[in-house]
Amino acid sequence: MLKINQKYINSVVKKALSEDLYPKGDLTTNLLLSKNKVIKAKIISKQNGIISGLDFCKTAFKLIDKEVIFNKKINDGKKVKKNKVIAEIKGKTRNILIAERTALNFLNHSSGISTLTNKFVKKVGKKTKICCTRKTTPNLRLLEKYAVQKGGGFNHRFNLSDEILIKENHINSDKSLKNLLTKAIKTKKIITVEVENINQLKQILGYKFKRILFDNMSIKLLRKCLKLCKSRYETEYSGNANLKNISQISQTGVNRISVGSITHSSQSFDATLLI
Repeated sequence: MLKINQKYINSVVKKALSEDLYPKGDLTTNLLLSKNKVIKAKIISKQNGIISGLDFCKTAFKLIDKEVIFNKKINDGKKVKKNKVIAEIKGKTRNILIAERTALNFLNHSSGISTLTNKFVKKVGKKTKICCTRKTTPNLRLLEKYAVQKGGGFNHRFNLSDEILIKENHINSDKSLKNLLTKAIKTKKIITVEVENINQLKQILGYKFKRILFDNMSIKLLRKCLKLCKSRYETEYSGNANLKNISQISQTGVNRISVGSITHSSQSFDATLLI
């Protein structure tokens, strides 16, 4: 399970707070006569879903005022129902209002990914893993991949240094799939080879590497390719997988389905802060 250290959280949240406050701070909150009054606030869910990103949410308040008390009522990865309290906060009015939007942005973005991921997970068989991709928001990849896990999904490679993934453009650039694969095997890294048709698949069958990724194939063609593999490789499907067709893809017996939309097109979770 992916773990996120506090140093990373602090760094990301600091940048977000700076974006919201530069250069003159919260002009509206500064108008309040009672801005230093200690108050209580609640973060409330306005929909059903899976919660994640609470540490980022908490950190937004703590970086503004370390004396703020943040009491979460649910843990990351847990289901929440509409109108339920996610967290309670106690602190000065001014500091709660300054951090409010940044805190909610992290919570709602992360929970939106977890909630969508969980919808995909529920539609596939137990032997099929739903995986995210590198189609993530710049500088928020760690948060988004964490959110995928909390929704019941799995992480693909984290970045270009993790594994070797030979894709269409690599093959077109080198002109020789076999040559690329031979060099890749010598690195002793985890290798995935993307194929688009049976001819490409036949070129690589017999080589020793971990995974074959079937890209944008029809269900009929995917079944034929899986039959040729005969369980010699871990298998993955990629390309336009959605909530309507994900169950059918899973029924082919493919081991993994990578879904870019769970990170790049998830709808923000709906939670609000009320004083």
